[in-house]
Amino acid sequence: MFSHGGFVQSLVKRIYEWARTEQRRYELGLFAMGSACSNHLGIPPPKGPNAVGCTDFMMDHTAQGTFFRLYYPCQEVEKADKPDWVPCREYFNGLADFMKINRTLSERIFNYLFGSFKIPAYLDAPFKSNGKCPVVIFSHGLGAFRTLYSAICAELASQGFIVVSVEHRDQSASATYYFREKTDSEKANENVPKTSASAQDTLVTEWMYYRPLQHGETEFPLRNKQVKQRADECILALDKLTDINSGIPVQNVLHTQFDWTTLENSMDLCRTAAMGHSFGGATVIEALCKEVKFKCGIALDAWMFPLDDEIFPRVKQPIFFINSEKFQWAGNISRMRKLDSAVIQRKMITIRGTVHQSFPDFTFLTGNWIGKLMKLKGEIDPELAIDLSNKATLAFLQRHLGLERNFNQWDPLIDGQDENLIQGTNVTVLQSAI
Repeated sequence: MFSHGGFVQSLVKRIYEWARTEQRRYELGLFAMGSACSNHLGIPPPKGPNAVGCTDFMMDHTAQGTFFRLYYPCQEVEKADKPDWVPCREYFNGLADFMKINRTLSERIFNYLFGSFKIPAYLDAPFKSNGKCPVVIFSHGLGAFRTLYSAICAELASQGFIVVSVEHRDQSASATYYFREKTDSEKANENVPKTSASAQDTLVTEWMYYRPLQHGETEFPLRNKQVKQRADECILALDKLTDINSGIPVQNVLHTQFDWTTLENSMDLCRTAAMGHSFGGATVIEALCKEVKFKCGIALDAWMFPLDDEIFPRVKQPIFFINSEKFQWAGNISRMRKLDSAVIQRKMITIRGTVHQSFPDFTFLTGNWIGKLMKLKGEIDPELAIDLSNKATLAFLQRHLGLERNFNQWDPLIDGQDENLIQGTNVTVLQSAI
């Protein structure tokens, strides 16, 4: 799931084929339970000084609006729910459609393995004002959606950031949704089921699922078009935060309990960064090129394929590439190296023992055996890996957003100074390829 779909293909198809018989379903249950007993499964809680809240925002009910999950420092609350990691069954259906497999069985498998997990943040908890918060806009990978990187987003929010995790509507998410107006006949027909209680009664939910490559279709034009739209969606989310910060009234199509007016004058929009994983890493580069309000970018195991070569010299902001040891290859690294600059800081580190899926939350939600079989886990402890990535990210953000925090204690990580880090890359790249 997240680069060019190879992970989801291997994960879902193997489990699906295995679970087709009743005996295998029984074995799957024993296997998952045994896997869960071997170590504690769950998304690690954030480590910063602030409790973390989260809420969803949808501006404009159409597909042209912006849709994101917001993570923010919140007030301590006694009774607050933590939202489900996978918001609803349609996201499981999206994964099934993505793989062209039976929805019913795959939904049962995914729901069994992942349906009970919660996001490590409090739903709609009151915002805690403690000075102006810097902002990070986060872009998910191919086949993912807005909730799957909560370990990263919640950690940044616990450290005082406001984080927007965009759910992209370029048909690169496994599933997402918007609303359309009811037709006159639907309004007149009382038998038509009402839409979610979080939306207006005049609206109907429309689901948008992953768009596969058509037979004979060349991949680059599609991915290049998508990465441009993804960057525009990140910029639109930033524009909406600007309105909220300025006190301009906003209408959230999703009728959540969160009071958006409490965010007025709470964000330091002169200190804004873009961040993303895989396809989201490419989205970071595209967004930096399009919008100078992004002061720097962090690209996690970026998939550079979708980008036009012409944009590389036009990117003027600092960039930090944090790579896994097992995913990268020479051609991809050579494209990152095209962004090298003598005057603009461009940094790269590689985390030893990691795989491409060491960044999304899946790595915390499977036992060692299934995790390694499905390449959701590398050789390194996943919590150690994400901790190194998060600390290096915070140090880079302090350096290039001009923050007055203590994140500079982790400055050595930016240069790969740790036994679990490699400065630069483990991949050999011929100079002629750069």
